[in-house]
Amino acid sequence: MIICCGEALIDFIAVSDGLSYRSCPGGSILNIAVGLGRMQVPVGLLSRLSTDMFGDLLDNYLRKNNVNLDFCPRIKGQTTLAFVSLPEETAQEPRFAFYAMGAVDRSMTTDDLPVQFGDDVIAMHFGSISLVLEPGATALEALMKRESRRRVLTLDPNVRPALVSNAEIYRQRFSKWVSLVDILRLSQVDMEYLYPDKSIEELLPEWFGTGVGLIILTQGVKGSRGYLPNGINVFVPAQEIAVKDTIGAGDTFFSAALAYLFDHEKLSHRTLVSQMTADELEACLTFAAKAAAINCTREGADPPYKNEMYL
Repeated sequence: MIICCGEALIDFIAVSDGLSYRSCPGGSILNIAVGLGRMQVPVGLLSRLSTDMFGDLLDNYLRKNNVNLDFCPRIKGQTTLAFVSLPEETAQEPRFAFYAMGAVDRSMTTDDLPVQFGDDVIAMHFGSISLVLEPGATALEALMKRESRRRVLTLDPNVRPALVSNAEIYRQRFSKWVSLVDILRLSQVDMEYLYPDKSIEELLPEWFGTGVGLIILTQGVKGSRGYLPNGINVFVPAQEIAVKDTIGAGDTFFSAALAYLFDHEKLSHRTLVSQMTADELEACLTFAAKAAAINCTREGADPPYKNEMYL
């Protein structure tokens, strides 16, 4: 099983007049969990869901998409809400406004963490706003430290600058997280925010030196690149499609990449990912690119089901 650790929220996505919104389940961590569930990968969510009406919606949605909620208690309080404004140009990044003060998912502490996980938990995923909003961010960072090198850990920062109060402190924390994980996925937007004066090639030796086994850089319509410690560098172009919107594209890409690695038994030990061949890495990124393309032909974060990948 892969455990996704972090937020489950409600996205309110602007419709054509810019004044009306439609609601749907969201949050990067939830999206990745759902993407894995739809790919028939055993997956669970480690978070907290509210007992409010939005919590009911999230609970039903996650269960419908085969996400295990054994590590996701229902807690009295409010659900995190995010308002999403879509750009006029479909290839551009959406804008987000978050309302999470007092929300139950961000309020998790170290006392709420499971004491241990069974041997069936082979990987854990971290990232997004859950590593920014306190006290949950500190709790999840503590969990990363505890589980690092015990099982495969993955990280996708999915940076939301509006929530980062101090960019330099965030960068320092990000460096600590990278030293704990085995697979790192960054978007080009993440790279430009975190390291505006550096290329990813300049950072690879440092990151691989900490023990990272695979680094993926997604660049939207420009495609994606995968890097391995042995010097393998693979590029896969994005698929040409009619884009409806790009919400959840990065989450869908990464969940599909993890599903591919799971299906090909690369997550059973943390050393196996770094030992992939160029052909294996290319196949993984190609599979992920197809999933992201399917997502972008639909409204909102709506990752494909496994059977859709083979049509």
